[in-house]
Amino acid sequence: MGTVRYLEIAEALRRSILSGEYPVGAQLPSESDLAARWSASRGTVRQAVATLAAEGLIGSRQGARRIVLRHERKHSFGELNSFAQWAEGVGHQAASRFLSRTRRPATAEEADRLALPPGTEILAVLRLRLLDGEPTMVERTAYADWVAAAVEAMPEDCRSVMDGLANESGIVAHYGEHLIDALPAGSEDARLLEIRRGSPLLRQRHVSATRTGRPIEWSDDRYRAGSVTFSVNNSAVATPLERRAGDR
Repeated sequence: MGTVRYLEIAEALRRSILSGEYPVGAQLPSESDLAARWSASRGTVRQAVATLAAEGLIGSRQGARRIVLRHERKHSFGELNSFAQWAEGVGHQAASRFLSRTRRPATAEEADRLALPPGTEILAVLRLRLLDGEPTMVERTAYADWVAAAVEAMPEDCRSVMDGLANESGIVAHYGEHLIDALPAGSEDARLLEIRRGSPLLRQRHVSATRTGRPIEWSDDRYRAGSVTFSVNNSAVATPLERRAGDR
């Protein structure tokens, strides 16, 4: 499956920004110059630049040369990317390790999130994610029964489950819903992330679904404090960020 052209250009620009080639406050080349550099249309370049603007790396002002704003590990919800795609896109090496893969009946919440009958057997996965060799996130995921066998067949050090499902089984995530909150690290999280028990964690829970809306996974991802910044861009016209009361 080939990478979309604008994503290739966005990744190249992102690496140039994160490496310091374009420092904070610097202007990016014009769209016409970027189009000539990559032998691409201005529309394709415009999509690439819009991707970086959505991540908060560059200014989003229309009709002007884009300015570099920051060099952060920032994860935008403007596009549905896997952890590995995001990490490598911002210039970091991603790695992961399955710690356990267990078939069991779905909890009430898992069955509800995955649109399955109560008690349906799912695959419960515990996984450790690393950035540049450092423990960064503990992932607890319930995979729907219809994708369980494909996930079980993946190697222990699988870089990206979602990429694997797309490449090997043709199962592609098109939609996602994300819930973000904070909580203290329990004993298992503290041990795996090499932090003190009770340390703050940023939690992201999300459902990923196919183009037809069929849920693939329900995941509870817990990040070490300071390891990543989540980015949500909105406007008076479109407001993708919704505030909710805490739920457990």
